Amino acid sequence: MQIERVGTLCTDLGECPVWDARQQRLWMLDCRRGHVILVDPGSGEHRVIELPAPLGSMALNGPDSVVVALQHEIALLFPATGALRTVAALDERHPHLRLNDGAAMPDGSFVVGTMHPVRGDSEPPLGGLYRLDPAGRLAQLDRDLAIVNGPVAHPSGKEVYVCDSAARAIYRYRIDSAGRWRARERFVDTQPWDSGPDGCCFDSEGGLWTALVRVGALARFDASGTLTHRIPLPVAHPASLCFGGEDLADLYVTTIRDSGRLRANGELDGALLRLRGTGWRGAPRPECRIAVPAMAGP
Repeated sequence: MQIERVGTLCTDLGECPVWDARQQRLWMLDCRRGHVILVDPGSGEHRVIELPAPLGSMALNGPDSVVVALQHEIALLFPATGALRTVAALDERHPHLRLNDGAAMPDGSFVVGTMHPVRGDSEPPLGGLYRLDPAGRLAQLDRDLAIVNGPVAHPSGKEVYVCDSAARAIYRYRIDSAGRWRARERFVDTQPWDSGPDGCCFDSEGGLWTALVRVGALARFDASGTLTHRIPLPVAHPASLCFGGEDLADLYVTTIRDSGRLRANGELDGALLRLRGTGWRGAPRPECRIAVPAMAGP
């Protein structure tokens, strides 16, 4: 297996890599700087679109737009023009509450969670887990999640896995035939590996991958929640990951240099990494189908 740096990109808080099969490019974020970044993995060149910081996450929304979680709003970004259209917003507001990780679901919706890390000892977290449906309606799915990361749909489309990094847990939500989400079940406790889980993705064999953000490693769990592989990385804080490349055989990893809470100053901290020769291929990920909101009248 080879681990290499892609280009010269250096992010403060590299997050949410998304492979764009149409362009054979990688989208990612620098959440702390408010940067949406499109990377050409072949040349290492990249383009930056600046949005209001902080950002939480993004997902592809067809060929012309991407869904972006801003601090409290979810918007559509049109990269060709840089236009940004707000679709929905959180009802709850708090200085320490913001949108965080999110992902496209097989039904075209966007599932996104919040983070509320600064709280009193007995204060429950605000926010939780939300679903933006294709018509642009935002509904809360769950509460009592402090730092939501890694929402990812199982390749079967019948389950969704969500991390609470503060609880050091990965949860599973089963989805019934009517599309209803059942109560969450604990799938994996990552405390034995001394880290909360961060971003997630699936391989084609149903293995769930996550970034062990505090110990500089990736972990793969099988369908029973058993750790099958742990891959150390030459960085302190990997944040998220996705499979990419023409045959989804490359594994891309975003990293942290200064998130505000986690800091590192090694040569590769903040870089975009590519792992080749892992032996796995990724499971194709869905795209959103969020409708463009109508323009307000005069």
